[in-house]
Amino acid sequence: MPPKPDLKSIVAGIHADLAPRFGEGKVADYIPQLARVDPRRFGLAVVTLEGETFLAGDAELPFSIQSISKALMLTLALGRHGETIWRRVGREPSGSAFNSIVQLEAESGIPRNPFINAGAIVVTDTLLAGHTPREAIAEIVRFVRFLADEEGIVTDKAVARSEEATGDRNRALAHFMHSFGTLKHPVDHVLGVYFHHCALAMSCRQLAKAGLFLANNGRNPVTGHSVISSARARRINALMLTCGHYDGSGDFAYRVGLPGKSGVGGGILAIAPGHASIAVWSPGLDATGNSLLGSIALEMLANRAGWSVFGH
Repeated sequence: MPPKPDLKSIVAGIHADLAPRFGEGKVADYIPQLARVDPRRFGLAVVTLEGETFLAGDAELPFSIQSISKALMLTLALGRHGETIWRRVGREPSGSAFNSIVQLEAESGIPRNPFINAGAIVVTDTLLAGHTPREAIAEIVRFVRFLADEEGIVTDKAVARSEEATGDRNRALAHFMHSFGTLKHPVDHVLGVYFHHCALAMSCRQLAKAGLFLANNGRNPVTGHSVISSARARRINALMLTCGHYDGSGDFAYRVGLPGKSGVGGGILAIAPGHASIAVWSPGLDATGNSLLGSIALEMLANRAGWSVFGH
């Protein structure tokens, strides 16, 4: 067994090493509310299976998790509907931008995976089954609070409104899929729920706690809550590794070697199976829409802690 990493020193060291670079990258400005975020923010949280928590920087400051919610929504949808969801969404990397419509036409309205926008809209459609949009949003917020074991988590309504006002591309994707019969509910209902779960506001610490079940075979080791079967937890991690960073997923797997899901708010949730759940936030994005310094911080962490799904 390799020695246990000194996570307190590692987390503090990453923060100190990256401090001169805070503000690098380009903040997402196509959602006006996100464009207002201070680009120099940086937070890092590591929560181990033993429940130890290591924080640096702005790790207690809530931010818009955006597409990170897609991994949590997939968990909820698998719990409710099981493997039937794969009839309507694929499991392959897309190689295209997260909001591309090109593949949908070529592939008869079936999105490539649940982590591009079109795929997440389909997953959201499954969560509407038997619910009004308001009920579905309430269930989603309850579920995320349950995962993080924190009651204070809410949707940032200003961000949700901002997304709704600028969501033409998502409307196009949804209407296109509706025309193929991939969506079962009215487009406006599905998108209302979709915009709200993308607008969840969480801190790095809360997000790392929410992801802990994925590091421990589907069960939160701190609360004892069973979230999902170990087989499904493995599969969600596999999809995060192959599809979690849009068309930058291969590069992230190569450099970091951990399952991860990014969001254009600058956050990344990463999982070190058997060890810890990690959340990092740095609003400046790289060319593929992933947190520039967040990815570098996770590469540093994986190297210094000796964590990789591909071996030590």
